[in-house]
Amino acid sequence: MQTLKPVDVVIAGGGFVGLTLAKELTSRTSLSVVVLERGQPRKLSDYATGMDELDYSLRFRMMQNLADETATHRHTARASAVPIRQYGSFHPGTGVGGAGEHWGGISYRFYPEAFHLATHLRDKFGPARLSQDLAVQDWGVTYEDLEPYYWRAEQLIGVGGKAGNLQGKRIDGGNVFEGPRSHDYPNPPHKMSYATTLFEKAARDLGYHPYPVPTATLSRAYTNPDGIARAGCAYCGYCTRYGCMIGAKAQPTNVLMPVLQKHKNFSLRTGCNVRRIVHRNGKAEGVSYIDANGVETLQPASIVIVASWTLNNSRLLMLSKIGEPYDPATGRGTLGKNLTHQVSQNTRVFLDKPLNAFMGAGGLGTGISDFDGGEGLAATPAVLRGGNIRLMSTGEGPIASFGQLPPGETKSDWGSDFKKAALAWHDKVAAITTEAEHLAYKQNHLDLDPTYTDNHGDPLIRMTLDWTDHERAQGALLTKIHADLAKAMNGRPAPPNSKQLERYTVTQYQSTHVNGGAIMGTKPDNSVVNPWLQHWQVPNLFVAGGSAFPQNGSGNPTLTILALTLRTADALVNRYVKHPGALA
Repeated sequence: MQTLKPVDVVIAGGGFVGLTLAKELTSRTSLSVVVLERGQPRKLSDYATGMDELDYSLRFRMMQNLADETATHRHTARASAVPIRQYGSFHPGTGVGGAGEHWGGISYRFYPEAFHLATHLRDKFGPARLSQDLAVQDWGVTYEDLEPYYWRAEQLIGVGGKAGNLQGKRIDGGNVFEGPRSHDYPNPPHKMSYATTLFEKAARDLGYHPYPVPTATLSRAYTNPDGIARAGCAYCGYCTRYGCMIGAKAQPTNVLMPVLQKHKNFSLRTGCNVRRIVHRNGKAEGVSYIDANGVETLQPASIVIVASWTLNNSRLLMLSKIGEPYDPATGRGTLGKNLTHQVSQNTRVFLDKPLNAFMGAGGLGTGISDFDGGEGLAATPAVLRGGNIRLMSTGEGPIASFGQLPPGETKSDWGSDFKKAALAWHDKVAAITTEAEHLAYKQNHLDLDPTYTDNHGDPLIRMTLDWTDHERAQGALLTKIHADLAKAMNGRPAPPNSKQLERYTVTQYQSTHVNGGAIMGTKPDNSVVNPWLQHWQVPNLFVAGGSAFPQNGSGNPTLTILALTLRTADALVNRYVKHPGALA
């Protein structure tokens, strides 16, 4: 093993989290910072010829190679796990920027009660109403703590939208159910599509409160507080699963790398697969990794930050034997507990005229939150928490959009009758979608698989995850609202995919919003990291990203991840660097 010259900070992971922390540390201190990213370099010009649906959207060009490393899945601790061989329920990215390069840009804030959900549910429903298997926890931070960081994150990536609760004043046209915000969005909403305006009218006719979905796909040219200028969206439709060829979508390569490249105390190494955190006597000493030439390398550092995707964060801690693995049978241990995903449902709506659905943006849409959080659930006692409902115009590719037909339109999905119907209905279908909160349960967790290994011989991460009656009740409630909205749009709805919530499946896309495993909290006996994402047992180790979420809110978690990251950066710069040691 080759040993390199020590640095002040080494960061494992070159996505939104790792590069944001690197930007803050290199801009505000003289610390030497090295970011290790196992994928390839990326830059804006890489995407100039990236409008290829087959390559990017259907063959997952920007995703992690499952032949090198994947995860395994089982439904219960009594079942045998099997490897995920092809992409289905989530799409982890690789290369500089990670999943932040191919995300759609939707940028929700979580609701205030989401951060003290255990206390909120106990106070609202009482212990008798709550399942004994429920494992929700308070985060150790409040919405009020995070609000200034939400605002900083929104400015950083240029979120566009319309405030619905500005300093406590409810404003029609925004999300009136959201927590109070100190500022309106940095940018206005997108221009709306025909389909989203139909949805908005239908929602208002039903007495709901529609609003433009907040998004980091720019509605106009914008310069952020770091001086990074980006162009407004061209509505090309090549957004989710693609990198933006003009930089209108916020990506780590266009909002963070231009700043980082100006700092001499920053270094980025690609093709570097971090395999272990090296530690001794309660102190991290650096990381070991295999570099782009296949050489095993030790990078000593005074501060170690783990900032990769959710499953990879937990796996690296497990492989490094840092922390006590969680045992769902006894409740002992913390590492791997509270694995959550997101409760997603989709209802296709067939309309009477073309929608020009090839145009759009990853975050262009209209949503309602009348059944989100705790709203609108009084008549459905089986549901503790709901989700947002929205209709998006993200841009439909010519391959995936062809052949979507109303139920019963043809007897076969092949032949001349099918082709005729497919042409008649092409560009006349939209989708009403839901992303609902996923509560944490004692049985859903992560550990190392005893059978399957990656291309380096290390155990794969194993997911033990299944839906409960609560997720099925959420889906039933929210898809009923879908049907009402489709009818109000004068549309012809297809039945929702109810089988998607019968058992958790890795074969159908839910979202890439997998969270938990290295969760945050106020006590080391029920969490891995403290409220500043500092490891309880190893004070110079920080673990940042979606792995810190004790449970999952509704909507895209990226903005909340960025807010927590910026808060951690402040703690590092203002407190830890000056006085190294435990922050809590």
